[in-house]
Amino acid sequence: MSHPHRVTLAFTGASGAQYGLRLLQCLLAANAEVFVILSKAARVVIGTETDLRLPAGTGAAESALREYVGVETGRLVVCGLEQWTAPVASGSGAPASMVVCPCSTGTLSAIACGASNNLIERAADVAIKEKRQLILVPREAPFSAIHLENMLKLARLGVTIMPAAPGFYHQPKSVDDLVDFIVARLLDHLGIPQTLLPRWGESPDD
Repeated sequence: MSHPHRVTLAFTGASGAQYGLRLLQCLLAANAEVFVILSKAARVVIGTETDLRLPAGTGAAESALREYVGVETGRLVVCGLEQWTAPVASGSGAPASMVVCPCSTGTLSAIACGASNNLIERAADVAIKEKRQLILVPREAPFSAIHLENMLKLARLGVTIMPAAPGFYHQPKSVDDLVDFIVARLLDHLGIPQTLLPRWGESPDD
């Protein structure tokens, strides 16, 4: 029997909470085991951009997230921002893949310099040192030279930088279609089958 995908999904204070929530929905629907970490700013952004209000406490947050995305399959574990005993904090227990979606430029900077001041930064540091998959989804405009230098530094370390910049060749008809464009690309990189978006050269019915 094949083992389920294990993914760390971190939400930070950049705009674009919808990307992360939709990715969480798709990961759970694919029966993945997902370790979620939320920064304090991410909770504010989620409450501002959606009608989801996350309660304090990891157990209550897990229930609220699962109810919001409406998926009963998969395993969802919310980790505290300073929960240093979480599996994601150690190379011996962390999942093979981590996505920071959305990724603030502050978090990007902290990851680039190896700050590890909270569990998001530590989990990313683990992914880099263990040479595991790390995908960052920054949502900022315009990018300053500081942002670009940090991205280049991380890209040279093997980190995938995937800005939340959806394409339009699939003729999106809604905001959800734009969100799905980025989420589909994330799922492709994670090696998880998706039907959100046909690949270039394919028709929706292929």
